[in-house]
Amino acid sequence: MTDKYSKKEYMLQKLLERQSEAKVVRKIVLITSLIIFLIVGIAGTSVYFYITSALKPVNPDDEKLRTVEIPIGSSVSGIANILEQNGIIKDAKVFKYYVKLKNESGFMAGEYKLSPSMTFPEIVESIKSGKIAKEAVFKMTIPEGKQLKQIAGIIAEKTGQDADTVFKTLNSKTFVDKMKAQFPNLITNEVYGKNVMYPLEGYLFPATYEFYEENPKLEEIVSVMVKKTDEVLTEYQGAMEEKGLSPHKLLTIASLIEEEATEKVDRNKISSVFYNRLEKGMPLQTDPTVLYALGEHKDRVMYKDLEVNSPYNTYKVKGLPPGPIANAGITSIEAALEPEDTDFLYFLATSTGDVIFTKTLQEHNREKEKHISNN
Repeated sequence: MTDKYSKKEYMLQKLLERQSEAKVVRKIVLITSLIIFLIVGIAGTSVYFYITSALKPVNPDDEKLRTVEIPIGSSVSGIANILEQNGIIKDAKVFKYYVKLKNESGFMAGEYKLSPSMTFPEIVESIKSGKIAKEAVFKMTIPEGKQLKQIAGIIAEKTGQDADTVFKTLNSKTFVDKMKAQFPNLITNEVYGKNVMYPLEGYLFPATYEFYEENPKLEEIVSVMVKKTDEVLTEYQGAMEEKGLSPHKLLTIASLIEEEATEKVDRNKISSVFYNRLEKGMPLQTDPTVLYALGEHKDRVMYKDLEVNSPYNTYKVKGLPPGPIANAGITSIEAALEPEDTDFLYFLATSTGDVIFTKTLQEHNREKEKHISNN
């Protein structure tokens, strides 16, 4: 009897001990969870307040302007570090992520007057718009459709250099390699293709450029132009991948469109003709490639010109020429990426600047008889 009750008491005691232990464990778990929650909450709150603070001006009351120099070719990270070092922003990383989140681009080199009272949007707008501390010493406009030799002439005229020397430098492997090292995603080994005439042809973007020193080096001048091309094509990276186009091929197609287009023409239709011909294995037969092969500028291509023996002559060689034949503007680049859906295989530019599109050679020849003089 005593043993029986002793056993029951023992079991009851053990049960009470286990219940007590369970309560202790629950308390420990609860306290630990609360501590972890508080730590995470405090950390999260700290990060939130830090980022919120970093997004605000360094000192809203300090409007004193400071001269900040953004060198040519600076990356977003480089610009952010320069701004932090000059006390214009609180944290370079926060600024970098802000720029990335807002998808901002097109920052311009130069000397800027910035203050610690400026907000991120104001700083970004200043560097994008080129609102700088001093006036440009000179401007240089590179029109659309210009070839490398012509651009070399423009640079030479603006900088007082010899055009032939500039052109020779632009085509030297040492110079091209420097551009290739600066912009590896844009300038690839395709520029050194077997039949490519001039490696940087088509890579100097048409735009107006401002320079802030009397005698900038040729490398600095060209770097700005190539950087612009790199920025433009970066915006179309997705479309390029979708069409399977490398920068070199895209610039090549765009240059053909640029050279064939008139102000009145729908470039997307011209683009469709080129793509339709490529798909059917037909030669592109575009006159500007013949003139490029000849190294001449003529108002009209003669039948004898079509016989020029060159990989750029698209009357003799099927497919795209080895590289761009001129620089192309955004309109032509977009047309190269978004050709209109047509069945056209021919187009004819009239003397009035209109372009007639046709589907068959018979239709094309009929329009040719109507609009092109045989004299």
